[in-house]
Formats: sequence, C-alpha cells, structure tokens
Amino acid sequence: MRIAIGADHAGFPLKQQLVQELWAAGYEVIDLGTSSTDPVDYPDYAEAVGEALTSGRAERGILICGSGVGASVAANKIPGVRAGLCHDSYSAHQGVEHDDMNVLVLGARVIGTALASELVRLYLQATFSGEERHRRRLAKVAAIEAKHVGGGCPAPARQS
Repeated sequence: MRIAIGADHAGFPLKQQLVQELWAAGYEVIDLGTSSTDPVDYPDYAEAVGEALTSGRAERGILICGSGVGASVAANKIPGVRAGLCHDSYSAHQGVEHDDMNVLVLGARVIGTALASELVRLYLQATFSGEERHRRRLAKVAAIEAKHVGGGCPAPARQS
C-alpha cells in the first residue's frame, strides 16, 4: 500500500518517526514534507496529501499538524478526501470501516508518539465494511460535496 504523509512544522518530528515505522512495516511511503521545524503553513501539506490520493499516487494519507484540526479542515476541502482527526484507537479503525476515511489526521501536540504509532497501525489495517447503510451514507456525503464544489455555498457570516 502506498501512503502519502505530510506535516507542518509542529508535526515534523512525529512525521519523521512514523515514516521510519511505515518503511519498516513494508509500506511504500510518499513523504510530502515538511522537512524541518521551520514554520510553514499546514494547508500546503493537506493539499499535497489530498492531491496524492485523488491522483491515484497513494491509497491512503496521513496528515500531522499541532492540533490536527487545521489539517483536517483543509484536507476535507478536497473533493474525494475523507479526512478524520483521530486521537483514540476506536476512531482510527472505525473511521475506515464505516466512513471509508482515506486520510488519518493527528495532532502532534495532543497525543504521544506511542499512541500515534498505534493509531496509524489500526487505520492502515482497517478496511471499509461496504455495508449498505455505510454506502448509503457515503453517497449522501458525496451528494453534499457535489452540490458545493466550486464554492457554491457562501461562508457563514461571523458574529461579533
């Protein structure tokens, strides 16, 4: 399986550890950066991982930023990406089994390295169940995505 992985500066040290573990486990790893702890912008890496998935260069993705929230928000803007922020073992496998999650997002400042390794293992070992109820729900998600592609839905007004 080909795994695209990307991180911002906050996620760089954890990314480096996970890349080594993935290679050791026999996965083909596409490391999309960053390559240091110098400040960078998480949307750039979320987009790179998402494009690796949608182009077929990778079958699954992993994103890491400080909290995981920003990378998750950015990745989910890409049609076809189903990114889930996971900080517990149940969500890491259930997100794949029920929601066909194709990008695991981790918060490097939220979880430790041992838990991150476990979440990646569970995520990569999980498979989509294909049950009718899950396919039906994913079709509804795809319909929402299709309706709003191209920015057809304005952002909500901010309240002070």
